[in-house]
Amino acid sequence: MKSGFSTSLKIGVLGGGQLGRMLIQEAINLGLELHVMDAPNSPCSKYAAFYTEGSILDYNDVLAFGKNLDILTIEIENVNTKALFELEKLGVKVFPQPHIIELIQDKGLQKKFYSQIDVPSSDYVLVDNKSALISHAAFLPAMLKLRKGGYDGKGVMTLTSEADLKDAFDEPCVLEKFVDLDKELSVIVARNEKGECSVFPIVEQEFNHEANLVEFLFSPADVSAQIQDLASKIAIKIIVELNMVGLLAVEFFLDKKGALCVNEIAPRPHNSGHQTIEGNYTSQFEQHLRTISGLPFGSTDIIQPAVMINLLGEKGAEGLAYYKGLETIMSWKGVYPHIYGKTSTKPFRKMGHITIVNDDLNKAKELALKVKETIKVLGK
Repeated sequence: MKSGFSTSLKIGVLGGGQLGRMLIQEAINLGLELHVMDAPNSPCSKYAAFYTEGSILDYNDVLAFGKNLDILTIEIENVNTKALFELEKLGVKVFPQPHIIELIQDKGLQKKFYSQIDVPSSDYVLVDNKSALISHAAFLPAMLKLRKGGYDGKGVMTLTSEADLKDAFDEPCVLEKFVDLDKELSVIVARNEKGECSVFPIVEQEFNHEANLVEFLFSPADVSAQIQDLASKIAIKIIVELNMVGLLAVEFFLDKKGALCVNEIAPRPHNSGHQTIEGNYTSQFEQHLRTISGLPFGSTDIIQPAVMINLLGEKGAEGLAYYKGLETIMSWKGVYPHIYGKTSTKPFRKMGHITIVNDDLNKAKELALKVKETIKVLGK
């Protein structure tokens, strides 16, 4: 019986955004040629070995794309799951599995799942529409999140008092009680078909509250060994309870009393793992490919402390993107820009990220602030 790894493995990716693009970069190192499907002119369209133009939400498009593949994965959760269930029946390995993607697509189901498996999460109520919110005015202040369709800070709003209800979403939502927040943290865990797990060190996230997007990420997080251990155990528990194969990002709130609770999960490479490309022995993208294709896990150990900056379109800037200050930051030691290749910019659009590595995390933070002040994504 033949054994070994074959680079002829047909792996497909639904979604052609920046996560898929970085997945392609790691696939090349393993000799793999990825099949990608998305709309025309996505970041992956110029780089995928096999690119199919189609809608990842269309049943027929997804079915036709996936039926001749060995493995199908995602770089965004907003995909047609009915087609994925059918592809599983046809013998295609779908990682993460379709039932998991369905769960992630609905923030209300996520919250119920955490309760079912006894994982800590913030207090919440489910509401069907704006009218239903009135009966929960006493629950305020709270965060309102669309159950479906929200991403990258969209579909989220703060409700501080009853006066804010007039502007609330008129769709099914989760109303989440505020946490007395100390830090926002993230753990990425991988699980293979054998049920084995591998966890990346915990990282800390600092948000741009105007855009509701991560602005800085610090690796490793400035937390105790006990918090690191607990967060890792919770992440493992979630991926095991899901019986998931692939990569899972688990975002946490750490409150001022030192208690952890789960915020959200994402069953794919995630913004909170970008620093692993330069900062860890194995990147999250390589680990994802290793996990779904049956290769052994790579080491998740940190090589150097790292800071990651999300490169966002400047407020008020729209049009053809150009990067003021890019040449300057590229002359600085330990600075690694990743430009996503998006032609046009708009305020707070994710246009790239920059990783800064240094043996001293505080020095990396100092340089990161200098980088942030120097590079700007503007529009012509």
